[in-house]
Amino acid sequence: MTIDNTRWVERFGVLLWILGGSVALLGLANVMPGYQMLPRIGPFSLEWFRPTFFAFCVTIAIVYCWRERLASGLSLSALRIAGDLVLWGAVLYSCYRYYEVGMEMLYSIVFFGLQDAVIAIVGVAVAIITCWRLWGAPIAIIGILAFLYLATGHYWPGALQISGGDILDKLAENLWFGADNGVLGSIFGIILSTVLPFIILGAVLDGCGAGGSMIRISFSLMRGFRGGPAYSAILASGMFGTVSGSAVANVVGTGVVTIPMIRRRGFSGNFAGGLEASASAGGQILPPIMGAAALVMADYVGVTYLTVITAVLIPAVAYYLSLFLAVYFEARKLGVAAHEDEIADPVELQDWLNLLLIVAPLGIIVFLLIGGASPAGASITAIFALIPLSLINPSIRRHPQRLAIALAEGGITVARLSMAIAVVGIIVATLSATGIPSKFAVLLSGASNYSLFAALAITALGCIVLGMGMPTLPAYIAIIVVMGPTLQAFGLELLTAHMFVFFFGIASVITPPVAIAAYAAAAISGGKPMATAVTSTRIAAMLFLIPFAFVYNPIMLTVGAAGADFSLAAYLWMIVQLALALYLTASALARFDRQRIALPEAGIRFATAVALLSPYPLVSVLGLVAGLGMIVLHARLPVKPGGCQAMQGA
Repeated sequence: MTIDNTRWVERFGVLLWILGGSVALLGLANVMPGYQMLPRIGPFSLEWFRPTFFAFCVTIAIVYCWRERLASGLSLSALRIAGDLVLWGAVLYSCYRYYEVGMEMLYSIVFFGLQDAVIAIVGVAVAIITCWRLWGAPIAIIGILAFLYLATGHYWPGALQISGGDILDKLAENLWFGADNGVLGSIFGIILSTVLPFIILGAVLDGCGAGGSMIRISFSLMRGFRGGPAYSAILASGMFGTVSGSAVANVVGTGVVTIPMIRRRGFSGNFAGGLEASASAGGQILPPIMGAAALVMADYVGVTYLTVITAVLIPAVAYYLSLFLAVYFEARKLGVAAHEDEIADPVELQDWLNLLLIVAPLGIIVFLLIGGASPAGASITAIFALIPLSLINPSIRRHPQRLAIALAEGGITVARLSMAIAVVGIIVATLSATGIPSKFAVLLSGASNYSLFAALAITALGCIVLGMGMPTLPAYIAIIVVMGPTLQAFGLELLTAHMFVFFFGIASVITPPVAIAAYAAAAISGGKPMATAVTSTRIAAMLFLIPFAFVYNPIMLTVGAAGADFSLAAYLWMIVQLALALYLTASALARFDRQRIALPEAGIRFATAVALLSPYPLVSVLGLVAGLGMIVLHARLPVKPGGCQAMQGA
């Protein structure tokens, strides 16, 4: 017997709205700040709140998959329903047991046994299964491998072998019952405390009609430019990210508006999500605010705040220019046309009024963040301001239920994202429990004593590994403690070493396999999480090259504390090198300039860009000559039919 009646699509849709609305309201209540006479409701005790929220997310995931299966024309068998109900019942019991153990741990020491290990495995299995259904195989497979390594690592050879101990206790504590690690650990807590209110805000922004108005206005203003909306997205994400200091919060706060704009122009979901994640991550290196990192770095290094933001200015601007170039070449490759006479939806006065629905909430967020408010508190305040403001839109006055539906859709998005983050929690728990990141950094730091480049490469890799799933700031602090002395032993100035580590700490949020910012963007763009992360890494390639460049060319950091003697001639030569390197790198990775570039030429272009950034004058001069020569020769080649479309516009 099967269920294939299309009426069930509507019924499941209504059920999803109810569940999504419950998730949204519960999550907002947990982080809602107090407002004068209105007392705070949360934060709720994590002992019951996290498992309850996870149970809601699993429920939404199951119903969502049922609805999508029916909507796609496939049947829903009774066996599938029965199997999912068994999974649902199992995870409900696992969540209840989490609450019981959590309450016991408040007053006593708890030792885990076979039953608790089985419960942990059940929770992990449900998270992986639902993640696989929602997001595809890549993340789920990595989660499976991480689980297997934690369970069998004491049998592995050499440095990969982990300490034995009670395997049942290890599985239970690290994968399920620990407050810091595992499915319901600190990574899941980030979703509840920071990401959720921004996703809800984005959904309400979209539901109140502001998103559509911005798309129409942007499409109208930028239709003469090939990658127009994508350029706007880069600027918006950079401006917001410098204040928020959180790549994930930036993605979910601005991406709900910018990503649809990018997709509307003809870019893929993976590219749209990857660009948003790359631009959002870069906000943390963009002056003048840089989140909290600039203040912490200034204190660590012993320089002024102004010195830090001056040092990062050229690298930050170069990075954002590389994003513009990535869009430019991707648009050329896809043949995205840019026509002044392009037919667009007419922009009316109401669209300009609706812009207030975007400008006002984001302005409130920026103002409150600068004033010291938490990201969650700032975003919830913006939501409260947006609800009455949305009445300026006549369609909302006619259909106010759209706000409730938008709230519910935001809850559904949170639930879907949470299932991917649950698997990320498994990966992070394995890294933490096995000590692989620390082992990796300490063991290889000895091998790096023979070469500065080796030390830098090891430090960069260590930053990315330690930063997996961690906020940038703690990842930066953790790795600088381990690798900072090694870098200084090679003669690096303290500011340069810290800046190098900080850049790669930022890169970890878009680097697979735990690319948390890219996964958040994928939830909005509809792209595949792992493919979005890979695309984001390609787009943000200069984020990985620029730190090496300013280590070998410290004048790029401008200030004397970076270890370079400033001269105008050297500074201008560095700007020329950097500009050409940006162009060559972007075209090489897109494999397109005026027309498609063959793989060997793309490799030569990339190598030439690296040579341009060399500290050796002869090598950089040869790189300049070779780079300009390739560009000129490529420009003189006859354009092949279909090789380059819509050449007008940038």
